[in-house]
Amino acid sequence: MRYDIYQKLKEKPIYTKFIRENSHWYKILNRDPNMFDKMIEDMKDKYKLRVTDKIDNVVDSVDLISKFLKVTNEK
Repeated sequence: MRYDIYQKLKEKPIYTKFIRENSHWYKILNRDPNMFDKMIEDMKDKYKLRVTDKIDNVVDSVDLISKFLKVTNEK
């Protein structure tokens, strides 16, 4: 693996965790280091770190709180 890719992986612990859990990315990055961005996209998708996932989590949280408040107000 190229040294710059290795450094990028060591930069953030989540990258290291992801590549250990999805070892096929070692081979892909060895063959084509330009796929690093694709690996990051895959990681964000699997760990649900995209902006849309965060928005969905907030919406779900607000919905849960509103349901809870509705139930408590009825009693």
